[in-house]
Amino acid sequence: MTTTVRQLILRANALYIGIAGCAGMIFDIRGVLYGLGPQGRALADAPYAGIGFVEAHGLAVILAVVLWRARPERAAHLTALAVVALLGTANLAFWQAFVAMDALTMGYVTTALHWTFAALNLAAAVQLSPAIPERNTLQGAR
Repeated sequence: MTTTVRQLILRANALYIGIAGCAGMIFDIRGVLYGLGPQGRALADAPYAGIGFVEAHGLAVILAVVLWRARPERAAHLTALAVVALLGTANLAFWQAFVAMDALTMGYVTTALHWTFAALNLAAAVQLSPAIPERNTLQGAR
């Protein structure tokens, strides 16, 4: 995998979580303040729970900036892997939220993209795994 491909993976991942995070925050705020959209249904009886929604989507935007600026190195791919694996796992663990919000299509698409980027970043990180260092020998010692 070339450096260009690895950079493309990081930047595509950053675009995805950045755009999804921004959209999520807009929907979160509309849901909490005005009772609109899927989040409005979910947060109608517990509007203060919206803080978790806004924090999660806000952190996704911040991490998108970090990933966009990251060099295509192993640590960056492992960071991206951790981010999307967390998001994908949270979606699966709390799948009933998508059911309650009548947002199954959003759940399917976002979860599939999280795990797609997890697989891409894992492949890039494994490909970049450090080589086993050669044995350090002193000159003249045998």
